[in-house]
This record gives sequence, C-alpha cells and structure tokens, in this order.
Amino acid sequence: MDAFITCLSEGLTPPLPGREAQFRMAIMARRSYAPAPEDARKAAVLALFFPRNGEWHIALIQRSAANPNDRHSGQISFPGGSFDAEDENLLHTALREAEEEINVPANSVQILGALTSLYIPVSNFEVFPFVGYTRSIPDFRPEPGEVQSIIEAPFRIFQEASFETTTEITLGEHLVLRDVPCFWVNGHIVWGATAMILSELLACIKPGC
Repeated sequence: MDAFITCLSEGLTPPLPGREAQFRMAIMARRSYAPAPEDARKAAVLALFFPRNGEWHIALIQRSAANPNDRHSGQISFPGGSFDAEDENLLHTALREAEEEINVPANSVQILGALTSLYIPVSNFEVFPFVGYTRSIPDFRPEPGEVQSIIEAPFRIFQEASFETTTEITLGEHLVLRDVPCFWVNGHIVWGATAMILSELLACIKPGC
C-alpha cells in the first residue's frame, strides 16, 4: 500500500494537471467562468486517504441540510471550510476543519501535496485543496451542526468507469442543470467542485499505481 502513497506523492509534484483535468467533471459553462476576483474569500479542504480492508479509502462528508448559513447544504464535499484570521495558512485551515468536522487530529495527517485551487462563484470562495493520509483508520465522528454523515469511499471506485455518469441537478425552485458530470458514491451524487477536485486528483495518479 505504501507504493500507492509514494506514487501519489510523486504525481502531486508540480506542474499539476490543473484546470483542464478539473473541467473533465464540470458542466460546460464552467469553462467560461471568470477567475477568482480579488474579493473572493479563501477556503481549504482536505482530501484524506486512510487504509481499510487492505485498500485506500478517501473521506467525504454530506453537509448538514439544516445549516442555513451553508450555500452547499446537503451536498457531498471534502471536509474543509473558510480561512480564519487565526489560521497560520491555508493548510492549517484544511487540517483544523478536518479535526472539527470529522474528528481527525491534525497531527495524525501526513500531507502529500496540494491541488489546483478553484473558484466557486455561488459562494464567492476560492478553494485550495490539500491531499494527505493517515496510517490507521481515524476515529471518525461528524460534527452535528455541520456534517450529516461521513462517507468512507474506496478510492478505486473513482477509477472505475461504472461509477462515473451524468445527471440532472435541481438548484432552488427554478434552476435545473442537465448533463452534469458526477460520481455515484455509496448512493450519493458527487458533483460540482468536489468532482472537479477528484478529477484532478485522479489525473495525478500515473498508470500502474
């Protein structure tokens, strides 16, 4: 299993696959979006690998549908959140949020690298993804106010074509997005920024890893 981590670490060495890899799992209109404006808020997420049953899994969360302050409530995402003035840097933000949201101590995570940032216009956030791993299964516990559930997904399913498809997404009362690229994970639809981050992550893994 360590061979995969070594391979992933090498794949995260710049230059990264970047936005072209992200766009593979984005709606067509995404290509015309403007870059992050100067007033965009900063956020960071953690793509966390951990071993279970002899293979690497990755941790995702279903955001609480009852949080009125979350523009992405109910959706599937990586653990993470906005940069606080007390944070040393964006990596600190990602680790702090993972500890708060899913009970993974920051000092138990070994960081492998970072992926390309991406801008989310609906919430005006520029998101900075980091990739790390733990050597044992974390004692996952969802933070009740923010996390509805924790999804432990075998990473191999993102590499299998049968788990990748398109779907229709309804946002609010009047907006319907059609032919949205997504992954089906444990009965959940993973789309949008999370799917785009996963797409670049997959592109970092060389054949044979």
